[in-house]
Amino acid sequence: MPTYNERENLPVAVERLTALPVPDLHILVVDDSSPDGTGEVADKLAAELPNVVGVLHRTEKDGLGRAYVAGITRALDEGADVVIQMDADLSHPAEVIPAMLEKLTGTDAGVVLGSRYVPGGSTAEEWKWYRKALSAWANFYVNLILRLGVKDATAGFKAWKAQTLRTIDVGSIRSNGYSFQVEMNYRTVKKGVAIAEVPIRFEERTLGASKMSLKVQLESALMPWKLLFGRSV
Repeated sequence: MPTYNERENLPVAVERLTALPVPDLHILVVDDSSPDGTGEVADKLAAELPNVVGVLHRTEKDGLGRAYVAGITRALDEGADVVIQMDADLSHPAEVIPAMLEKLTGTDAGVVLGSRYVPGGSTAEEWKWYRKALSAWANFYVNLILRLGVKDATAGFKAWKAQTLRTIDVGSIRSNGYSFQVEMNYRTVKKGVAIAEVPIRFEERTLGASKMSLKVQLESALMPWKLLFGRSV
């Protein structure tokens, strides 16, 4: 769970995760030196729940993708069988995780996406029409170019089999932002690994500020073309 200025949301996210009927669940917070003190909040949670919560402090904020790679690599090194990636802003519904794990272990899928765009999925009512349109267009655009065959190609809520992450060599991924999610999916498809989706309701954050920037949007728009025309996968 990467964090940057999420001190209000992080304790709620951890409380929701620890309430799940999931055995041997561990939470790794990857904090990019948040100026609001999120790292200190994470350390306090780790002290209160030493066998459940861990913290990885990074000294620079160099993008969501880098934070995910660092966290996933740490989880794999520590022997995780399944790695779940999710945001700390409460937009990803923790209560769907058991269904994601059931699909991951009960099918041949190497990764399960929490999807807004399969039947039963939805986005927050608070989203303006243009934001919904942009999200729908981004998924159409990515699938048009890369033929991923998934409904929510930019989803950031995923449950991975550890072997899938090793197969796609997650440590070598260099993209950031939403393009990181696309590249992960692209590598998975290129390796012939199945991707499954389960419906979620994507909620709007209630506290803190979005990290979406023009730079992130531009990188996300260019990434499918880079992948299609020769970028190493």
